[in-house]
Amino acid sequence: MRTLGGPKMIRKTLVLLALLIVSACTSYDLSQPVSQNEIADLTRAIENLGPAVDPQEAARAARIALTYPRQLAVQYGITDPPLIHNTKVNAGKRPRGLCYQWADDMEARLRQENFKTLQLHRAIANATNILIEHSTVIISAKGDDMFKGIILDPWRHGGLLYWGPTLQDERYTWVPRQKVFEYKARRAKRQQDL
Repeated sequence: MRTLGGPKMIRKTLVLLALLIVSACTSYDLSQPVSQNEIADLTRAIENLGPAVDPQEAARAARIALTYPRQLAVQYGITDPPLIHNTKVNAGKRPRGLCYQWADDMEARLRQENFKTLQLHRAIANATNILIEHSTVIISAKGDDMFKGIILDPWRHGGLLYWGPTLQDERYTWVPRQKVFEYKARRAKRQQDL
């Protein structure tokens, strides 16, 4: 007799259900403007990525990373927690707001700054398991890899930026986006060859 999954699959399903329930009951207040303290805190964190980081670039990156997602939240019509909003986007009731769209738009806006001492990376979590795949932008000192950087994740809190060191994220384990794309291409080829 074939089963739908063992204890590991059941655990993953229960974790996913708990995550959906918790996120469905969570809303975030975008009505308060970004404070100067928030900008200063992120600016310091970006400056501390390395001695060659230009303080003015760090300040611009921090200001954009904290304020631009609020503009996107208005453009996307965010009125619900992220997973509920995703459902609306997938049903055609909202124009944008999936995590990769937040990341695409955030990356495009930050790239307009032509940073000389900072570098942007893209990362994906949960690409190889049952949990919902998630995309983000990571900023690092020029020449460093994403694992020495700071996550800039506007999706997680529906327009309020989550930020922190890549390796200290307790919710997601990040993988470079290109490695995920390569893995998916290999998997598709194996399935095609069957």
